[in-house]
Amino acid sequence: MAKSPDSVLSCVDMDGEVLADAVLRYAFRQLLGNNGYVHVVNVPESFDHVAFLKQLGEFQPTSTGTLIGDVKPERGMDDVNHGQNRGALTPHTEGYEFQGLPPRYLALWCVTPPSGSGGETTMLDGNRILAELTEDERQHLRDTVYRWGSTEGLARHGVTPTAKHPVLEEHEGELVLRFSTNYLAVPEGDEPARRLIERGNALFAEQHIAVRYQPRDMVVWDNWRMLHSRNAFEDPARHLKRVQIAA
Repeated sequence: MAKSPDSVLSCVDMDGEVLADAVLRYAFRQLLGNNGYVHVVNVPESFDHVAFLKQLGEFQPTSTGTLIGDVKPERGMDDVNHGQNRGALTPHTEGYEFQGLPPRYLALWCVTPPSGSGGETTMLDGNRILAELTEDERQHLRDTVYRWGSTEGLARHGVTPTAKHPVLEEHEGELVLRFSTNYLAVPEGDEPARRLIERGNALFAEQHIAVRYQPRDMVVWDNWRMLHSRNAFEDPARHLKRVQIAA
């Protein structure tokens, strides 16, 4: 069952005054660190999403080389798993199919929200999944190197990356979680990896939060910690902007 976001930050105060930049940035950092994500609302037309997000780090190119991408339905893609269609997505973290570290943060902001139902960005704190595994299972996911594939949608564009990584990895004292429902190749008999996917999907279905967009709303999350997905929608006018931010 979807829950309302509990990490919401308004750009205006109770009197309708726009928050000072330093106050907004401080509150944003606090919520992001504590909860793993922030949903920024009541965003004024003058707000510069790109400048604000650059405080978190350098933008990391996507698989197609764009730094600031457009997320909107692409013709001929509704029959495959792809971020650029109107279908639901399965829970995942971003960047598991590429060499090196995945993006630290992901950000979406709304240009045109969809009319009608659907189109929410959905998220779950990955720490809830790891808490259900035993220490031996978590150690196995650190020690075992898995093969990770990529989506059918990327393949149609000639992009077919694969990589080998553990599920859990330490980087400068912080834990990196990789997760994919469909594209983590689980070896036969690997019970910890199977449990990770099964419990991850079950908890996501039960406990995910759902972000419904208004124009200029922005959601930012820690991609080393949070799983994300999307609800299906019908309106082809839905349009978000997207950036990946490197560690």
